[in-house]
Amino acid sequence: MGKRALVLTGAWGNSAKEAENCMSEWRRYDSHLIPAFHERFEQRWGAGTAPFLDPEAHEQPLPRAQWINPSTGAALAVVPVWTADERQQRSFGVFYLPPGGDIWVLRPGYTGYLEPSDGDTEHLVTLRNDAFRKAVAHAKEFLFGSQ
Repeated sequence: MGKRALVLTGAWGNSAKEAENCMSEWRRYDSHLIPAFHERFEQRWGAGTAPFLDPEAHEQPLPRAQWINPSTGAALAVVPVWTADERQQRSFGVFYLPPGGDIWVLRPGYTGYLEPSDGDTEHLVTLRNDAFRKAVAHAKEFLFGSQ
C-alpha cells in the first residue's frame, strides 16, 4: 500500500483497499480548465492572483494536463504559471484539489522556461516541452506512485 493510500485512509476513514481503489480511478480530463482551480486559488490567495487558472481567459494556458477522480471529486492540473509583470518568464505549476475543498500547490522542482513568441527558436519550445514533461511526471507520481 502506498503512502497516499494511508493519507486517504486517515482522511476519510476508508479501508486501505478502498483507498487504493480511489487512487486507481484517476482519469485524464482533456477539456476546458476546471473552474474550481481558479476559484479555490483566489479564495486562498486573493482576487487576481491566478490569471493562469482563469477558465474564461481568452488565451488558454497551454500546454496543460488535468486529471479527475470521479469517485472522490478530487482533481489535479499541470498548467503554465506567470505573473502579471512578467508574462514570458514562466514555470509549470502542479495544483491538487482535495475532495474536501482547498487547493494544494505541489512542488515539481525547477520547471522554469521562457514562453516562446512568434519567430522564437525551436530551442525555447524544446525547453518548454521538457519542463512540461517534468511537471507531468511529478503529477503522475503523486497520483499513481512510482511505477
